[in-house]
Amino acid sequence: MAATISVHKQSVVQLLGGGQEKPFVIPEYQRPYAWNREQIETLFEDLWEFASTRGGSKRDGTYFLGSVVSYDNDQTQEIIDGQQRITSLYLLLRAIYTKLVAIPSKTEEAENFISKTEPLIWRVDKLKGKITDRGDILFTSRVINNEGNEILRNILKTGQADPKAKDNYSKNYIIFQELLDEHSVKDPLMVYDFVYALLYQAIMLPITADSLETALTIFQTLNDRGLPLSDADIFKAKIYNHLKDEEKDAFINAWKELDSDAASVSENIQQLFYYYMFYIRATEDDKNTTTPGARKYYSDNKFVRLLSRPDILEELKRILNIWMALYNKGDVEEEWAKDKNILQILDALSSYPNEFWKYPVIIYYLVHGSEPDFGKNYLAFLRKLYVELLTRYLEMPTVSAVKSDILKLNVEIINTAKPKFGFKPVDDAGLDARIITPNSKVVKMILKVLAYEEQDDLLPDKWEVEHILPQKWQSTYFINTDDDTIKEMIEHIGNKLPFEKKLNIVAGNGYFTKKKTEYAKSTIAITKAMAELPADEWKLDSIEDHDKAVVAKVREILKRWNDEYTAQQQQPQQAGPSAEELAMIEKFKANGWVK
Repeated sequence: MAATISVHKQSVVQLLGGGQEKPFVIPEYQRPYAWNREQIETLFEDLWEFASTRGGSKRDGTYFLGSVVSYDNDQTQEIIDGQQRITSLYLLLRAIYTKLVAIPSKTEEAENFISKTEPLIWRVDKLKGKITDRGDILFTSRVINNEGNEILRNILKTGQADPKAKDNYSKNYIIFQELLDEHSVKDPLMVYDFVYALLYQAIMLPITADSLETALTIFQTLNDRGLPLSDADIFKAKIYNHLKDEEKDAFINAWKELDSDAASVSENIQQLFYYYMFYIRATEDDKNTTTPGARKYYSDNKFVRLLSRPDILEELKRILNIWMALYNKGDVEEEWAKDKNILQILDALSSYPNEFWKYPVIIYYLVHGSEPDFGKNYLAFLRKLYVELLTRYLEMPTVSAVKSDILKLNVEIINTAKPKFGFKPVDDAGLDARIITPNSKVVKMILKVLAYEEQDDLLPDKWEVEHILPQKWQSTYFINTDDDTIKEMIEHIGNKLPFEKKLNIVAGNGYFTKKKTEYAKSTIAITKAMAELPADEWKLDSIEDHDKAVVAKVREILKRWNDEYTAQQQQPQQAGPSAEELAMIEKFKANGWVK
């Protein structure tokens, strides 16, 4: 169904008068009110100057206040863009109303504008035709964890603000009052023309959408000021607003902790929600290769996918455990997180050129992480995934090469800890050549696995791909060999090593005999071993020999991991203890019968 968008210019009276049917709301995911004195004075002075020269009751001018993007959310209008102007307008209207009602002997003009302003701020009783409750305000801020929400409400209700307050609502309301007093003294006859111009000649362009997704898209198209709202801002607000009051503080604290932990491993909450989307899709048997945006996906059916999962932050935290364990950040109190083989294969997978490796890795962990044989099964699964991803990328270095296969695998994982990999077969006959001259994006993926065959520790954080024969060579070093051949051979896998960045800088573009000194200092086993080679030179035939050795080793690893997974699949899956059995075990422990 096509999105419905309504656009039509309105005066302040027309726009804010619509609040009688559907009050205005600053939704939870918006940032706090931030206008300062300069912006408040600019708005007021511009309007006063307009009323004095081009507008007012005797002229037909118009003053454009800007656009407002809102989302028609059943009983309310959620302000998506324009919250700073709308909020400031309400504060100005309340300041005007306060001044008008304070006049001892009210003129007809004062009575008129009092009656016109009241229904813009408060709900009118439909039967009595008047304001009966000044607490029934047509404008509300629900910004999360913002004490200013109640301050704004109190100002609009009572017309009073604390002169010592530091919040923007109070300060700006007082500034409006001061400006009104100051201009009334200078030009008392202009006050009513100013109010008239504000209500009837100040024009806004409201853009109303029938869905949050559409409203946000319009907002991002129009708005190039400041930081746009992130998906995570919206998800946070929707979950927060769905919680019971006693749960909200704990949620905010948990969110802050998750945000901090994610940043420590170069992830963010928004990405975690995106990964989690693939898990939900798998549970729904969704194999569609068209990937929706996270905001569009979660906002469907009024955010039911978010709001129906009370443990969603805990599950996002579990997803983050994979990166926390890999980068040794914090304590992940699970056995698999201490398994060097699992950490090494995760590290190797992390060098895959796009994020599609992450989705089955995460889903497998979320679904099967508590099963008795998880560590053993996870390792076999991860290694098999590496085999499929590497060989497919070597043959076809694009996302589309594995996209549909990954989505099918995701669904398989939901049903079994030993899923079938239905990946398209690769051309085995051409595999050797593709390993020798791999796409540059998977060189690190290959070098990591070769390195981990020789050491237990993870590779250092900062390392680079070292060209043993340097990329800048002296032509006199080779005889009867054209430059194109040399350039090609330099990029062969047999001419590359993982090497610490600092040592690589020192080694520079030196030749093998000079580089061996730096290789000897390396903590990477396969690089350190190069320093022990008896050869004094490293030439093209050396690269060819090393190519053959690397191909043989990579093939052996791929075959071994394939065979291991096949054998794993053929073993019957052990059933974990039932809930009743687990309860019995806990009872035995409590009584000291078992440890």
